[in-house]
Amino acid sequence: MPSFTTSGLSIAYEVTGEGPPVLLIHGFASSGKVNWVDTGWVETLTEAGYQAITIDNRGHGQTDRPHDPELYYPTQMAEDALALLDHLGIEKAAVMGYSMGARIAAFLAFHHPERVVAAIFGGMAMNLVNGLSDGNDIIAGLRAPDLSDLTHPTARQFRIFADHTGSDREALAACMETSRQPMARADVRRIEVPALVAVGEEDEMAGGPEELAELLPQGEALLIPRRDHMRATGDKVFKAAALAFLSEHCSSVPVS
Repeated sequence: MPSFTTSGLSIAYEVTGEGPPVLLIHGFASSGKVNWVDTGWVETLTEAGYQAITIDNRGHGQTDRPHDPELYYPTQMAEDALALLDHLGIEKAAVMGYSMGARIAAFLAFHHPERVVAAIFGGMAMNLVNGLSDGNDIIAGLRAPDLSDLTHPTARQFRIFADHTGSDREALAACMETSRQPMARADVRRIEVPALVAVGEEDEMAGGPEELAELLPQGEALLIPRRDHMRATGDKVFKAAALAFLSEHCSSVPVS
């Protein structure tokens, strides 16, 4: 993967296809490949005429993996995403994030609305405002000596996922400490860009999408049938709704 340096960190990314750019920001313990390539999103977007840009967030994938929790606030990772757009010479892009990536996308849309034409928040509802209640359990699970020591279901789920992706578990634990920083409700109300909130019907981590969509000035809610937090990522209903949303809001985005 190509990379660039910002804030002293080497950030890995990938650009596929041509057309209006869509920046894809992955979730916790994942990577651009796992979240967006392996689930068919990059293929779906490029076949629909978009340029798909994936980024490996700090602490993940082929990007540098510091162990300092002070380097993982969502505002910092949003600045990494912005720096990637600058590196690629992209003035405006649609931004889609999943779970932690949706939190990063929300901070990007709030702080730099002039760079975001539209946003899709997948696997993220009112936990954007309320924070993540299972965060400490996930941290303990990542640092546990062995999977057999874990009984908390969410901790087990993320430990298995982290091991499956070959992640640096100490970097992920540091990331979880600060990346779950909530966004103030008043700030959510000031995200002016069109936003689609898409959450699985069985996603107990995120909750329902309607309340967050109502807070957003141009928010729309999508409930993805019969999907939980992990299985909603590449769902065909999610993809179809995202393509319709992008078609409505991204036709005027300059092609890079």
